[in-house]
Order: sequence, then C-alpha cells, then structure tokens
Amino acid sequence: MTVLDLEKDGVIMSLSIDMSYSDYLSLDPILSAQKLQSAAHDEMLFIIQHQTSELWMRLCLHELSTARTHLIKQEIDPAMKMLARVARIFEQLNSAWDVLRTMTPSEYTQFRDNLGTSSGFQSHQYRLIEFMLGNRNPAMMKIHEHRPELHRMLGQELQTKSLYHVVLDLLAEATGTIFPSVVYTSNTPHLANEAVMSAWVKVYKNPKQYWALYALAEKLVDLEDYFRRWRFNHVTTVERIIGFKRGTGGTSGVKYLRQMLEVELFPELWNLRGIL
Repeated sequence: MTVLDLEKDGVIMSLSIDMSYSDYLSLDPILSAQKLQSAAHDEMLFIIQHQTSELWMRLCLHELSTARTHLIKQEIDPAMKMLARVARIFEQLNSAWDVLRTMTPSEYTQFRDNLGTSSGFQSHQYRLIEFMLGNRNPAMMKIHEHRPELHRMLGQELQTKSLYHVVLDLLAEATGTIFPSVVYTSNTPHLANEAVMSAWVKVYKNPKQYWALYALAEKLVDLEDYFRRWRFNHVTTVERIIGFKRGTGGTSGVKYLRQMLEVELFPELWNLRGIL
C-alpha cells in the first residue's frame, strides 16, 4: 500500500501563521451557533435546517441586489446569470425540506415548546427577498420593530424600485410603452396590469426582435417557479409535522401558508401564456 508523504508533495501542514480553511470560513462561530434549548435529539436538525436556509437566503439577497444594479445599467446578460443562480438556490432550499421531513410529529413535539414565539415567519431575510422581488406589504415590517436596524433596512428597500420595477423600465423603453404610475407603487404587492401585459405579449409574439427581454422574462418565470415550489414544500412539510396547529409565531400555520401559494410575483408573465 502506498503511503503518501503530504509534506513532500507540497501540502502546507503548518498553519500557525497562514490562513486556514477554518479561518477563512469563520467555522468556529458558525459551528458553535447551534444553541439547543432542549435535550431532544431532533432539535439539532431543526436548528441547522433553518440556519443553512438563512445562509442560502443571504446569498439570494447578494445575487438579487447585484442583478438589479446590472439591470439598472441595462446589463442584461450578467443579471440573467445571477437570476439563474437564485433559481438554483431555491432548488437547493427545496431539497432541504426532504431532510426536515425525516422528523416525525412525535419527535418535533419533544422540543416545540422550547421555540417560544420564534417562527420562520419572522425571518427578515425572507421578507427582504419578497420586497426585492415585488411582493411588498409594509404591515409585515411591524414584526421587526424590536430590531431598528432590520426595520430600517426593510424600509429602505420599500423606497427602492423592486427588481421587477427595474425590468419594467427596460420593457417600457424597448416597446415604447408608458406604464401608469400605479405599476410602480412601492408599498403594495405588484398586481397584474393590462398595459404591462400588452407590452409583454408584444415581446413574446416577437421573441427574435426582443430576444434579450424575452430571455430575461423566462429567467424571471424560472425563478418564480422554483420559489413557488419552495413555498409548496414548506406547506406540505408543516402539515406533515404539525398538522393544522397554529404556528409558534401566532400565524394560522398551514392555512396561512396555503394563502401564500396564491401570491404571484410576476403575474403578467404567467397570465400572458393563456392568450398567446
């Protein structure tokens, strides 16, 4: 059997001075961030599931913010690459539900009371993703008032054009359309608009003429497709584990999550398919 001489092969073995893998990734604080509130075995799964989801959402925000900046500069190609990455992040988040579903209702009840009033409903990163994509409801900010810096961050996002608003600017310019001001409302969810629909139909009926916008629109549909799947898997996971109990944060649980399945981020891009 061959025994490898790693030092002879050039592998750096002494890391007392140089940066290590653990140093670069700040693994010590990350791996010590699982503060169990009970002796239940499955609480570790529950915590890591949600912590890793928040890390993926952190990356989503990074990608969406930069994509929006590119679109403002009319740099569509790099923005599409980032939107494609966000879609794949939500694919990754979808797979994570499969792991959480290995926990049974009996196992969850062993530590559920230890959650107190904490709930995924309170995730400021998820709220920020929704705001960035155009599903804006200022009432949702109240739950973050106890953290002024987070409340301020969400408020600043509401003062900024959503990613879809920026895309609609490109659509208006390319098709010579003037959209009514209601389309750009910053403090309500985006609702389907006939003028926007007509402009998108024009693009979809002439994809060669408007290829960049056509491809961008499909990237948005792809992103929302994966986002919807994530929401659906969230509902089924919650129903499988707690049934129709109220959520720890006070929501109606499955009933509330099912209502969220009806939310459309880019409604015109879905509705136009029925009239082409």
